[in-house]
Amino acid sequence: MPERERGSVLMLMPAAVLVFLVLGALCVDFGSVYVAKRELSNAAAAAANDAATKAIDIDLYYATGKVRLLPDRARAVAEQSVAAKGLDHLDASVADVQVDAAGTAVIVTVRGRAHYLFAQAVPNGQDGTDVTASSEAEATELP
Repeated sequence: MPERERGSVLMLMPAAVLVFLVLGALCVDFGSVYVAKRELSNAAAAAANDAATKAIDIDLYYATGKVRLLPDRARAVAEQSVAAKGLDHLDASVADVQVDAAGTAVIVTVRGRAHYLFAQAVPNGQDGTDVTASSEAEATELP
């Protein structure tokens, strides 16, 4: 091995370490977005289930045996459910609650913000990204 080729790998190591650090930072930031999406999705599913069970018009049910959801009550129940999940780190809130025309199904949409950890260190880097999740639940009559 010629003497002048010694240590040539040493020159490439700082570049390789920098590339691995950047890739690792991207993985952490995009991983946090994925986790936020899953947390909001779980919160939306729980809120839809809660709304489908607790927003039933009890007077109509006892009078006729028919199940119908009350839209205002469904929204209040969904907001309570999301608040109980403790998603303050995502700034989560109920964006929309829709009860279908038949009054038996509810769709809950939850919005939040996934905050980046490393992208903020880059000049003009974003601090996070908005995340949205929806879920539907149906209230059915007992046989």
